[in-house]
Amino acid sequence: MGTTNDSPDKRTGTGRRQKRGFLRHRDGSVAIEFGVLAIPFAMLTFAILESCISFAGSQVLANAADNVARQLRTGQPNFKKADLTEKFVRDQICAQLEVIVAKDCPGLKFDLRKVATFKEAADLKIVYTGTGKNKELSSTNFTFTPGESMTRNTLRVFYEWPVITDFIASSISNLKGGKTLHYASVTWQNEPFDD
Repeated sequence: MGTTNDSPDKRTGTGRRQKRGFLRHRDGSVAIEFGVLAIPFAMLTFAILESCISFAGSQVLANAADNVARQLRTGQPNFKKADLTEKFVRDQICAQLEVIVAKDCPGLKFDLRKVATFKEAADLKIVYTGTGKNKELSSTNFTFTPGESMTRNTLRVFYEWPVITDFIASSISNLKGGKTLHYASVTWQNEPFDD
């Protein structure tokens, strides 16, 4: 009695036929490919979003510093030295940042000072305490000494930006607590306005 096409060996496949059949079988390949690619794709997507939001925050900070510096430079009402307070300037900067940061701008620090020369402004350094991932921005050398009409001034604005995505924080944060420092600086000479 000869073998038929329905023999157990041919139905289940053995040896080389079984291997070839397995390699050609594609029923679960999409699920496996998705499982393999989902994690790197999600990581890449979060890295792009984190970078874009951080860049937007940096641009908003630079714009806020420019706007406040322009009002100081032109001696706008409430921006003249006689009327100026540190809280007022902070509130003006924060009002422009609140579109992208938390209420009351918890990571905001600034330094406004009169300088003798533009070189003096360029030589100002950012001071940190601690080292590596434990360093923090030090505001010990910050002052609030705005100048009168026709004086040179510099405004340095800092924001300790929180990195939201945990697995990215270790690679892009440069401050303690998984934060990165955003910084904007404007230096100018005041216009001739009435003090």
